[in-house]
Amino acid sequence: MSGRRVLLTGVSRPIMARMARSLADRDDIDVVVGVDTHRPDQIGEMRFLRAELDNPVVGSTLGDEGIDTLVHAGMHSAPRAAGGRRQMKERNVIGSMQLFAAAQHATELRHVVLKSFTAVYGSGASDPGLFTETSPVDRSASGFTRDVIDVEGYATSLVRRRPDLDLTTLRFANFVGGVEESALSGYFSLPVVPSALGFDPRLQFCHADDAVEAVTRAVVDPHPGLYNVAGPGTLYLSQAIRQAGRLRIAFPSSFVSGIADALNRSGKVDVPTDQLSFLLFGRVVATARLEAAFGWTPQYTTPDAFRAFLDRRRERGVTRRDLLALSELVASLLRQPVQRQDPS
Repeated sequence: MSGRRVLLTGVSRPIMARMARSLADRDDIDVVVGVDTHRPDQIGEMRFLRAELDNPVVGSTLGDEGIDTLVHAGMHSAPRAAGGRRQMKERNVIGSMQLFAAAQHATELRHVVLKSFTAVYGSGASDPGLFTETSPVDRSASGFTRDVIDVEGYATSLVRRRPDLDLTTLRFANFVGGVEESALSGYFSLPVVPSALGFDPRLQFCHADDAVEAVTRAVVDPHPGLYNVAGPGTLYLSQAIRQAGRLRIAFPSSFVSGIADALNRSGKVDVPTDQLSFLLFGRVVATARLEAAFGWTPQYTTPDAFRAFLDRRRERGVTRRDLLALSELVASLLRQPVQRQDPS
């Protein structure tokens, strides 16, 4: 029997490029076509197609290559890296909608794997202690979370129109460890880490190696359904900052939005401001459904994934230059009005 023929989106980013190379190296996979607007540094045996998701050439490739498995891992979570929030939404929402419209007409297609995010559950004061796959998504969300919810809806609509398709949706916790850059790696690499006074949320992470393994398993042995993917265990924000060897400075919660805007403008971090509630209330998900269906548990616990991140980062400590930059940042915040954020 011939092996699977896979098309994977978003391969210019390191973790998705690793996924593509991992799949291409397998004997039971014949073809891997990677799609993105930029060529990854290393492509191995992967075939690369330079295109936006709404380019008709993507739909043509699905048919011409006889693709039977579509892995959509191309959603952007960092506004600046995507060219701004407007461009990010265009690529996430419109691009995904066009991709699934093309997939509807791909006659050889049988499997769809969607790389999603636990951000769909939101973060708030009334959250359950543990989100499960049956927990409702945050319908009031905006920004990146709204994008992810919409894209999940497009994928579900596709399999309704094509009942011969199966859909595996993997909702990943924040990536830390085994990946060069992520939304939180920049935050925890700041010499002095800002946080909200009176808040110490529980955090959950996923190591890049486990993300690659989860997608690979979903491709080679499909288990249709919805699954949370995260390292077992949790870390409190204060623990993570302390383990990172950073100083923590706590601001009133009304300053959080202004501080985030200033840090984003400085280029030190690239975190959507709509995700700030995660650093106030945290988010923890159950992974029992994943473990039961796949017969597999992520190799890295949440503390292990964070330690792996720290191992990859050279500890440089806090320099006088860092402290001067921080003092200038705080002074600039105090000189201008700050939009208050209601923590509820």
